[in-house]
Amino acid sequence: MDVSTFYALFSTTCFTLTGLWWNVVRSRRDWTANPAMRRTIGGIYLSFLLPALMGLFAQVGGTESPLLWRMSFVVIAVVGGFSMIRLVSRARGDGAPAAVRWVQVGIVVVYAAIAVLGVAPQLAGSLGLTGIQVEALLLIALVALGHALVWRFMVTENADE
Repeated sequence: MDVSTFYALFSTTCFTLTGLWWNVVRSRRDWTANPAMRRTIGGIYLSFLLPALMGLFAQVGGTESPLLWRMSFVVIAVVGGFSMIRLVSRARGDGAPAAVRWVQVGIVVVYAAIAVLGVAPQLAGSLGLTGIQVEALLLIALVALGHALVWRFMVTENADE
């Protein structure tokens, strides 16, 4: 698949997931009554929104303007990473289960890798891929981790457990 086509489909999918998450949260008003839960819900929201934005920048920058996608990936990954670090630092006090905290830590690691690769895309060459291709794989991992958090919410009677 062409990288540009991938990012077009990926971005659209992530924006769709963002909208679906809004609807889930809207239907579960009990989740938003708790400040700790709202923070976790916001972290999941960012796990879909930020990759969608990166996908848009990858489409605009692509291979013709690599500096554009690289800079945008770094900035967005730093925002996402710091946001998730804040969540992780408060997760234990908020009573978040260990499984949720580990997924959040995984998200921080993926954001860090995205930022590093944005700064030094030549690191991807050792894998036989371009920087923008490895970034695509990292974004897939990021969305998969977001889905892991959603799954936890959807299969638990009380999301505070």
